Amino acid sequence: MPATSSLAPRSAVRYRPTETHGNEEIPVQRASRTATLAHKDIPQRKKKHLLPAVRWLPIGFGMVIMLAVVVLGQLVSGWITIALDDLHYGRPRTFQVDAFVGHESGTMPSHFLALNLHGHIEIIELPGGDPAHARMYVGPQIYGSGAELVPVTLRFVDPNDTGHPDMLVLFQNSQVVFHNRQNSFQAATP
Repeated sequence: MPATSSLAPRSAVRYRPTETHGNEEIPVQRASRTATLAHKDIPQRKKKHLLPAVRWLPIGFGMVIMLAVVVLGQLVSGWITIALDDLHYGRPRTFQVDAFVGHESGTMPSHFLALNLHGHIEIIELPGGDPAHARMYVGPQIYGSGAELVPVTLRFVDPNDTGHPDMLVLFQNSQVVFHNRQNSFQAATP
């Protein structure tokens, strides 16, 4: 076997001659290539070129508006509560009630006034509606902001059916008991 092969190496590039001899045929093109196709107009979707921050702008703006609505709602709610308490209890906060507690001598019930004077609770009793025999009871001190605006109410309960009910002083979520003892009330000891 000879040392050189008659085969040309595969990496060799074969070039066509650039000269034409006139007897060459022109290849026939496929029919599908020469046929014109009717293209339907397909709407092209336009790309929006928005910055990423512009997409979040309406969401952020909506969140700020909702925060403002919540804060305003809380302020208005607090204002309405104080206005309604002003109409109902006045300033200073005053509550009055008539009750038969056994301190009266006639058929007229005793008249009670509960006052919140600068956060300090005071109860005035007019036995049988007679101001000449008025008694005053000192209640607890209310602490905190807006203490002078807290309404104080009274309720009378007779747990033992003795005809001498105890007085309950109600404010915020608290109650203080005054026991009915010998024609007057005494604060319950803890």
